[in-house]
Amino acid sequence: MSSGGAALRAAGFWSTLLILFVSVSLAFGGQIMLKAAMNSVGRIGSEDLASPLSTAARAAREPRLWTGLFLFAVSALFWLVVLSRVPLSVAYPSVGMSYVFVVLFSRLWLHEQVPPLRWLGVVVIVTGIALVGISFNRTPS
Repeated sequence: MSSGGAALRAAGFWSTLLILFVSVSLAFGGQIMLKAAMNSVGRIGSEDLASPLSTAARAAREPRLWTGLFLFAVSALFWLVVLSRVPLSVAYPSVGMSYVFVVLFSRLWLHEQVPPLRWLGVVVIVTGIALVGISFNRTPS
């Protein structure tokens, strides 16, 4: 194969990786916005579930809910591009990075307590994503 072909493959790999990162980042942003919205709405208890329409209306008045859903929709568009380029067995495990981002954000900005066992889980997720990525990079085309 010519070096030009290898360069094109490398460019395709990096652009796909960037699109995947954008998709995961938008999904992460959507999660953060949805959490902020629901913190504002408050806990939905059994009594709220007894009147689902008024509970849904209360949530629907929260702009961050709509922002979060919008971010998820845009993330899905990028995700479709990723799925057109990469096997699902490679793409989907990469979504696990959103869990890493959420734990970091929750600890640093929301000041949630993150126990050591959860940090260990984050390390396991990152290791698994790295192994999947390495296996994809070594798969012959």
